[in-house]
Amino acid sequence: MRLEEEVDCGNYVRRLITFAWEPDCRVPAYLCVPKSALARGGARVPAVLCLHGTDKVVGHGVVVGLGSKPNRPYASELAERGFVTLSPSYPLLAKYNPDIKALGWQTGTLKAVWDNLRGLDLLTSLPFVKPGPFGAIGHSLGGHNAVYTSVFDDRIQAVVSSCGLDSFLDYYGGDEKNWFPEKGWCQTRYMLRLSDYRGHLQDIPFDFHELIGALAPRPVLIIAPLHDRNFQSASVDRIATAAREIYKLYGHPTRLRVEHPDGEHDFPPEMLQKAYEFFDAVLR
Repeated sequence: MRLEEEVDCGNYVRRLITFAWEPDCRVPAYLCVPKSALARGGARVPAVLCLHGTDKVVGHGVVVGLGSKPNRPYASELAERGFVTLSPSYPLLAKYNPDIKALGWQTGTLKAVWDNLRGLDLLTSLPFVKPGPFGAIGHSLGGHNAVYTSVFDDRIQAVVSSCGLDSFLDYYGGDEKNWFPEKGWCQTRYMLRLSDYRGHLQDIPFDFHELIGALAPRPVLIIAPLHDRNFQSASVDRIATAAREIYKLYGHPTRLRVEHPDGEHDFPPEMLQKAYEFFDAVLR
């Protein structure tokens, strides 16, 4: 780990760090630490992985209050509430442009998952972080990134996904134009090979109802605005209905929650507050 910059933000410090997650690749991330956790004799505190949405200018800076997008600084607001937060940059956005092919990755999605998992290892190593469980939160790109990452690592025990998913079959109404290379889900930074399923989306070997079901019985909060043009709220309900059957098998159907704010592709303040209360209940 290399400390690049540190900023005093009042109740917490914001550190810009980089890591060598794998050879020939350093990943930038923001690490926000409450001052109470840094104080001598301070108690260890829980940590949340904060994953950012699509932002080609400030990238992961958007979740710590940099840039101009409102309703995105959940990493800094959680730090204000006493959580340690780690916010890695997503590959091929803003200033983080690894050669994923040269590094051996076939998808930007799984490169991001790998970076996030190594981020959990980092959090585990820090003396001021409470040893698991961890949370994961994200909006849009960060919303599905949080789901993918949590499927691969059950150290994450609380997941919040805002405007991050619907069924592949329902994505923009199934319009074929979104399934060409470098469009929609088929961009290099996501999963380019999904373009192979253009015209027969039903053959994609996984979908979000299975991914959410794989998270059972962990608590999951999905925020799906009624007027989101990227991801259909009705599709989210169908996903939740299917996945909740798995939660029932574990005896915890209420651990999968869906909220439908009356708005568009956004993470409004009332939903942010519900997410923070969700982490308080599960991680504290």
